[in-house]
Amino acid sequence: MNTVEKWGLFEVSLKGPSAGNPFTEQSVSATFRSKNEIVTVDGFYDGDGVYKVRFMPSFTGDYVYETVGSFPEAESAGDFTVTEPTGNNHGPVRIANTYHFAYEDTTPYYSVGTTCYAWAHQPEEVHKQTLEELDKGYFNKMRFCVFPKHYIHNFRDPETFPYEGTPVDNSNLTEENFSYFVDFSGNNWDFTRFNPEHFRRMERCIVELQERGIEADIIVMHPYDRWGFSVMNREQDDLYWNYVIARFSAYRNVWWSLANEYDLMRAKKLEDWEHYADLLCKKDPYNHMRSIHNCIPFYDHTRPWITHCSLQRQDLYRHVEYTTDYRTRYQKPIVWDEIAYEGNIDMGWGNISGQELTRRFWEASMRGGYAGHGETFMNPEDILWWSHGGKLHGESPARIRFLHEILTQTPGLGLKQGPGAFDETVAVPDEMIPVTGYEIHYYGFGRPSFRDFVKPADENWRVEVIDTWNMTITDAGVHSGKFRIALPGREYMAVRLTRV
Repeated sequence: MNTVEKWGLFEVSLKGPSAGNPFTEQSVSATFRSKNEIVTVDGFYDGDGVYKVRFMPSFTGDYVYETVGSFPEAESAGDFTVTEPTGNNHGPVRIANTYHFAYEDTTPYYSVGTTCYAWAHQPEEVHKQTLEELDKGYFNKMRFCVFPKHYIHNFRDPETFPYEGTPVDNSNLTEENFSYFVDFSGNNWDFTRFNPEHFRRMERCIVELQERGIEADIIVMHPYDRWGFSVMNREQDDLYWNYVIARFSAYRNVWWSLANEYDLMRAKKLEDWEHYADLLCKKDPYNHMRSIHNCIPFYDHTRPWITHCSLQRQDLYRHVEYTTDYRTRYQKPIVWDEIAYEGNIDMGWGNISGQELTRRFWEASMRGGYAGHGETFMNPEDILWWSHGGKLHGESPARIRFLHEILTQTPGLGLKQGPGAFDETVAVPDEMIPVTGYEIHYYGFGRPSFRDFVKPADENWRVEVIDTWNMTITDAGVHSGKFRIALPGREYMAVRLTRV
């Protein structure tokens, strides 16, 4: 009998017609039934006369299914058994306690993400180097694009294209003659015929991330384009969205980002984004995380289809410091997916230090939000992590991993900003019933040589001094009443208090 884990992927493969245009002339779907759920999903054409339907079961036990479609071979039926999940399979990530995340099995999820926009489109050597870095456990979410990217340090053609056809000649492209304003007329694409191999590359990436416990934050559209993918018409967009949803939604670690920097896609209007969101809500039966990412103006994140806020900083100096304000405004998790990258390129968004990026992570976390990493160091081969993946060269990833370890020790499901002095950020558990037995006092770029605390005389508090840069935790003993804690007079220190 066929078996699959709960929250795993069950696939039905069918032979069918390959003549004509199967992407537009044929269709297939399936209904999956158990005693706990009934789910109907669309299938897709995977090339070479093969049609597939994918399903993610949310319960254990016995299932049956029926497939239907526009061709005789689409009529089929079968059954399978869903077993208990194993390993790092905790199910899809869901919203928890309004501002935070947990897997469907209720295991807390603390997002520490990274961005590798064009990772899925790189040569095999770069791809393997990326996986080797991810194996070090720095991150548990990665943002990357379905479409290839045209931008500085990104002039090579991808390994595959999403459509049948030929691209514009890019042999004369350089950093000096780069332009956002591209003449798309040199391309020759059939926007009704997908290249399945391109989407298989995406699926390979999704699975490789899943095996490592990393969420795949898929950027479905973006403006950095020389091929014409950002200016397709509504009918072409709909065909693309339906295909992507049918192929990817059954993977438990998928997150949907409608766009990176949606406001730079001048050919799209607000009603377009709302239309894509409506398609997604109707066609993805698993209710994966959904967001849309800005360049300058924030989208209206109060929109009900948005599950969490995917934000880019709007100001050079203050950004993550607004986390508490945005939590209040939007009543959703705040994820700072772009707060500038550790690196040394000439762009202001890509040349902050590892210390500053780590500080921004801590500031966001102490205020009850989540931050995202990126790296943009100049490279003789022009391979920059923020777009290509490859090797990491910065100092922040290990510190981000250390922060994640601290976050996983949080009582409950997340932190929020608590009361404190003007020169510190204090984090406390974000519980509906206040919990007063856990605090982290973070001093950022301040360098105090000591700190005084006042607690009730009848309470004992364990004190730990955390060096967030050198990644050490020093036990400073158990105290009560008024007490003083010595600090080293360095930046990036924190003090954690736990009532015992």
